Amino acid sequence: MSRFFGRPAVLACALALGLQACGGSELPPESIAPSAPEVQAQSLTQDTAPDILAQLQAVPGLTVVQERPAPAPGVRFFVLSYDQPADHLRPNGTRFQQRLTLRYRSAEAPMVLATTGYGLNTSSGQTEPTFLVQGNQLQVEHRFFGPSIPQPADWRLLSIEQAASDHHRIVQALKPLFPGKWISTGASKGGMTSLYHRAFFPRDVDATVAYVAPNSYGTQDPRYVKFLGKLGTSACRESIRGFQREVLERRAEVGPLFQATATAYYGSTYDFLGVDKALEFSTLEFAFAFWQYGDASLCDVIPPQGGPAQGLVDLMDAVVGLSYMSDGDLDYYAPYDFQAATQLGSYASEEGHLRGVQHYPRGYDPRALVPFDMRPYPFNPFVMPLVEGWVKAFGERILLVYGENDPWSTGAFSVSARNDSYRFYQPGGNHGSRILALPEAEQALATERLRAWAGLPAESAADLSLRARSAKSSGESITTGVVDRRRGPPRD
Repeated sequence: MSRFFGRPAVLACALALGLQACGGSELPPESIAPSAPEVQAQSLTQDTAPDILAQLQAVPGLTVVQERPAPAPGVRFFVLSYDQPADHLRPNGTRFQQRLTLRYRSAEAPMVLATTGYGLNTSSGQTEPTFLVQGNQLQVEHRFFGPSIPQPADWRLLSIEQAASDHHRIVQALKPLFPGKWISTGASKGGMTSLYHRAFFPRDVDATVAYVAPNSYGTQDPRYVKFLGKLGTSACRESIRGFQREVLERRAEVGPLFQATATAYYGSTYDFLGVDKALEFSTLEFAFAFWQYGDASLCDVIPPQGGPAQGLVDLMDAVVGLSYMSDGDLDYYAPYDFQAATQLGSYASEEGHLRGVQHYPRGYDPRALVPFDMRPYPFNPFVMPLVEGWVKAFGERILLVYGENDPWSTGAFSVSARNDSYRFYQPGGNHGSRILALPEAEQALATERLRAWAGLPAESAADLSLRARSAKSSGESITTGVVDRRRGPPRD
């Protein structure tokens, strides 16, 4: 059991009061990275501006792994690593290198702190907030993903508290180099991570833009079933249920095709779950994935019942991904499933229409996806309600973007306008919803507030549109940072 799990009173105090009444932080002073004013002092001269590479190399604990070719005129790009304690309450113990990237424009530009929530793709793309404020961008890999794993890996230290402290130390270390406004952002689990960081360290950044970030109750939150039960037409919903039931009714012929196709196209194996359970869990995921990344047009491609079994497998691949329950994907995403099973929670699946054809009823749970014994790690039901309460009551300068049809919108956080915080839904949007796809009036409000928080003047819709077209024509990617788990782990 995590040492944090046994202290709900301390966590309640910290989150409910925004850390003010609890002394600001539970971290001992020595666990916070030293600031680097001397870096600027050493680098500044009367004749030349400081070189960012030299400044980065002088930050204690920070390693410049590589400077890559410029992704755009006037922009430099670095792959970095930062020395972190595995346990922020015991900074003299095990340590690890946390991977991050820096997209650099200038010391005076706003800084966008992009939390991935997962592993880090070290490409030089920019998030939507980075584009909107023309800022620097610091993107951070989540602890226990990719190479950012303490050795030995003590899973008790994979918690929202420890991850928030990772981001806090990074902000403390680099703020002296970037004295302007700081905006945190992230999408899906990355957006959740940015909100957790704000809850524990509300003064680290000036504002937060969180995309499609849910707040779930328990490992099988039933609210998601109710939400999905209202999406699309009744005929479409019945087609989805019929597809799921047919796959499981015909599992004797679908299962071997499922395995053979996955092996041929992705090299997938299913030693941990077994093919039968992997097929059933993927089938349960179908309804959620259908709306998370698709839309009502998919209703027209569900094959009529009684067709070739390969057609069922191919649609499963298109919507869910045949590797979704494979050994490789479960191993890579084990840190997410562990967090979902212990703190974050997850969604329940509708199963009533599958009675008689299931082999593992109510078995689709994040605890079942972690490839090691989860018995020592119980679920803590107190953490998410406390975070939710802090965001609603105390979360200042927070911008939330959700998709109207995204199942994760079931657990949308609430914010208060009196805190200069806002929540928007992209009409018909799914898990890829973004500011630039909002209705005109909401897009204008969102971009105006974001730029104001970044210390910048408002920008006309015409100028913004011109910049967006220019970026697209030059090949620059602009993303929200969503990790599509169904397409496998992110690749460099």
